[in-house]
Amino acid sequence: MTSVKPYLLLPLTITSSLNAMERQDLKLWYEKPAARWEEALPVGNSRIGAMVFGGVDVEHLQLNDSTFWGGSPVEYSKPAPPGTLEAIRALIFAGKEEEASRLADRDFMGKPKFQAAYQPIGDLLLRAQDGEKPTEYRRELDLRTGVHQVRYRRGGVEFKRTTFASYPDRVLVVRIEADRPGAVGLEAILESKFPGTVRAIGQNVAVREGRWQDDGRRKDWISHAPGPGIGFSIALRAICQGGKVSSSPEGLRISNANSATLILATDTSFVDYRNIAGSPSDEWPKLLDTAAKKGYKRLLASHQRDLGKILERVELDLPASATSSLPTDLRLKAAQEGKEDPSLAALYLQFGRYLLASSSRRGSQPANLQGIWNQDVSPAWGSKYTTNINLQMNYWHAEVANLSDCTDPLFAMIDDLQKTGAKTASDFYGARGWVLHHNTDLWRGAAPVDGVWGVWPMGAAWLARHSWEHFLFTRDRRFLSARAWPAMRGAARFVLDFLVEAPAGSPVAGRLVTNPSHSPENGFIKPDGTRSVFTYGATMDLQIVRDLLQSCQLAMEELRLGSRSEDGALAKEIHSALERLAPLQISPKTGRLQEWIEDFDESEPGHRHMSHLFGLYPGTEISPSRTPALAAAARKSLETRLANGGGGTGWSRAWLVSLFARLQDGAQASAHLQALFARSTQPNLFDSHPPFQIDGNFGGAAGIVEMLLQSHELAPDGAPQIDLLPALPDAWSEGKVRGLRARGGFEVDFEWRNRRVTAARIRSLTGGSATARVNGIPHPIRLARGAVWDFRQP
Repeated sequence: MTSVKPYLLLPLTITSSLNAMERQDLKLWYEKPAARWEEALPVGNSRIGAMVFGGVDVEHLQLNDSTFWGGSPVEYSKPAPPGTLEAIRALIFAGKEEEASRLADRDFMGKPKFQAAYQPIGDLLLRAQDGEKPTEYRRELDLRTGVHQVRYRRGGVEFKRTTFASYPDRVLVVRIEADRPGAVGLEAILESKFPGTVRAIGQNVAVREGRWQDDGRRKDWISHAPGPGIGFSIALRAICQGGKVSSSPEGLRISNANSATLILATDTSFVDYRNIAGSPSDEWPKLLDTAAKKGYKRLLASHQRDLGKILERVELDLPASATSSLPTDLRLKAAQEGKEDPSLAALYLQFGRYLLASSSRRGSQPANLQGIWNQDVSPAWGSKYTTNINLQMNYWHAEVANLSDCTDPLFAMIDDLQKTGAKTASDFYGARGWVLHHNTDLWRGAAPVDGVWGVWPMGAAWLARHSWEHFLFTRDRRFLSARAWPAMRGAARFVLDFLVEAPAGSPVAGRLVTNPSHSPENGFIKPDGTRSVFTYGATMDLQIVRDLLQSCQLAMEELRLGSRSEDGALAKEIHSALERLAPLQISPKTGRLQEWIEDFDESEPGHRHMSHLFGLYPGTEISPSRTPALAAAARKSLETRLANGGGGTGWSRAWLVSLFARLQDGAQASAHLQALFARSTQPNLFDSHPPFQIDGNFGGAAGIVEMLLQSHELAPDGAPQIDLLPALPDAWSEGKVRGLRARGGFEVDFEWRNRRVTAARIRSLTGGSATARVNGIPHPIRLARGAVWDFRQP
């Protein structure tokens, strides 16, 4: 018999039931050092990122600082020549897309045409004393604590090297220990790819100082910036137990120590996106002094408390297999050979959570295309913020995977972009509000860049969805009023000014459409055989616009912004625009959801972007239960993409996991998760586009949660519907999860056996109503703040 009860206090029976399963190991581990960057392991505190290679003769830590970028403050937005937008629109409506493309590429681009790139700040090399070949080697990264360790035996001595990046203390710490007194000896070398000098401060501090400079070489999708760039410092302090520390021309030298602690801080001249006139030596002296006084044990303890409280919020246990106990690279290889290892998905989820917690915390920059880890001065796509999906994908798992506090850097960026985007909206479109195109960087560029495909003004509207989603998950009305609503309102004002009426002869004549428009980053073939990417009313645009305007209506209701408020006129504009917006269309010849207003064939039928499926995920317009015809058409679109090689990049494959999860197809969602492991995952579990892009890690983590829990649908009373196990694959027939978040301000724990939920608890964080859908049966619940709904089924 099923028992369902509300509780004010968490019942002990359900707690013990959910915690009875043994905790699974959450470590990436290897039996040899990294031979290349994609085998090294990441640590980070959102400001400092380090890739740790785990070497014996030479340990290599490749370093980044989240504020160390190329270039200098720049205003990309320059007013377009009068009449340019109108001319582009007229050409597109007349079917002269190529003429419109040439005009836009000439007169409707930001200046400079390309944006800046994220840069590596330097390297720390620890060159040890020569010795025998090591034995009993192991390196690991603990995803519960964010601590990296290397252990090996050499010459009868056991060495241990511990590395972590502390967010509370804002430093990187490396501890070297040996079980024989006086056995620790090494030279710590500070290097950088940019000009600079190393200076000693006493015997135990070395500082490498320099400034970013453009090397003048051609780079794809990266601007040249001949002026002076950001200044930087990498400061290192050594503390020895026994032995001594001395300075060297390249850093510090440690000899005959029992153990040694290295404390590293980075600093730059970056103040904000308009100002790099700060001193790159303001912060590190205090940081090193404070950390040194605190001592290694307290530094480690505060780091573990801080990161651990985030990482421990969520626990996922899935069935182990014969390969689950293998080193991570061999475990991944077994998955690539088709061997089942469900618990690898649990490890991958926690790795995705670890990466965001290590690269996106309050006071830092948002996670970019590589999070905060980048070794190249000319990284792929500049390691920027690509805003036609990639930046958004970085934060898809943030709310559902209990990382809401890691989203603040994204909202801080949105605060900045509302300023630069307002100028771009005025300069290029003569519009109110703010706009963002397909890329931005440290300098908060909002103008069209790169090429005509960059004339895609939907970035602000999409980012505003994250602000609304944050409210839905947290029910933080202060955030909604102070930060989310201004961003949403500004994005809506732009959209309302940007929409135009489709002319006679259009399939949607008289309806509102976007123009110019793209379906990122695909193109189409017209009946006469001509190809283009430029059009009007692409399906993704219409989905994003509808999503934004409907969210604005809900936000205004939540904030009680009635007709008499200053937003009353806006409410009427939004209502009118939604009434007139062009609808989604299903192709009569293929049964697929059309990607464009007209039923064109794709230039690349297997394109990595599945832009017209935004309304299925991450949007909510398409639903198997509410809009079955659109859902069936979306599935046909997916099948066609896949039949033509779709999902060929890591992040694209990760997107497929969530798309099929929204279709409640656990088998397909699981198949694409396995393909993500098999085809697009590096030995260190980094996603491979190729090359490395972190969005696939984050999108894959989101997809895993989407298979287990969904809350985007609304019950008949308008409350969120919390659906447990909506897309469970056969291989996950039993398991346990704790700490997931659902819209409406709920935290959810449950376990299942034989594909049926056997125990669950739903805790309200703010007080409110929901419908819990458990084993296909809806259970309306209403909870006070802190109260718990308890479900048990034998």
